[in-house]
Amino acid sequence: MVEVARSLLFVPGNRPERFDKASASGAHEVILDLEDAVAPAEKTTARDAVAAWLDGRRRALVRINAAQTEWFEDDIRLIQSMPSVGVMLPKADNESLTRTIAALPGCRIIALLETVQGYIDLRSMAALPGLERIAFGSVDFAAESGISDEGDAMTPVRIQIVLESCHAGLAAPADGVSVNFTDQDRMRQDARISRQLGFGGKLCIHPAQVGAVNAAFLPSADEIQWAERVVAAFTASAGGATSVDGKMIDKPVVDRARRMIAEFTGASLA
Repeated sequence: MVEVARSLLFVPGNRPERFDKASASGAHEVILDLEDAVAPAEKTTARDAVAAWLDGRRRALVRINAAQTEWFEDDIRLIQSMPSVGVMLPKADNESLTRTIAALPGCRIIALLETVQGYIDLRSMAALPGLERIAFGSVDFAAESGISDEGDAMTPVRIQIVLESCHAGLAAPADGVSVNFTDQDRMRQDARISRQLGFGGKLCIHPAQVGAVNAAFLPSADEIQWAERVVAAFTASAGGATSVDGKMIDKPVVDRARRMIAEFTGASLA
């Protein structure tokens, strides 16, 4: 089991024939979606399908419907009956997240930040006890805010999510989806940029995206070689400041190198 899920794959809650395939895709988290992927007329059917597949035995996340909708309370009751299941709360803001945490004590909760109000509430949300992680709903956020998710236009928003998550001691956030799931090169590039900005993972909408995301969030061969040289040099210096490749290294640099090696090998960082 990975320490921080790098790939989080959505699967429509009204498509139970896809649940097992999603679970076998290599995604670190499967998100059974009761919200955007399901039409209003199919909400009850989807909830029943999700409940039947989970059946108290399988581990997954469920993206419930937003707190402002008529389906929220029924979704909450489903999660309350399955304590091993985690929740992704869409349209999260301070009020709706507080309400959800109170209804689901001890439950794994990921807040999907996809509204301007959620961004305004970001610091207070991140500080709420019971929140595990924030994910960025970049598509919805772009639609409401008018900020295009092209080039660097959304970078300040992303960096703020990363910084507030770090400040609050949360797991590194998950970046939003890339809507083009047929272009593997673009997928890898998008995921690498997310990693460079400090995200710990990325939302996926198709199993074809999972492999590229998982690979992009691991250190490259060059990074691992650098990290090994740094650790070796630091050990040889008996913990004193030294240099590698003509650059000064000290404890913070060594800590980063050790994290890279741990990520690559799957070792615990504890």
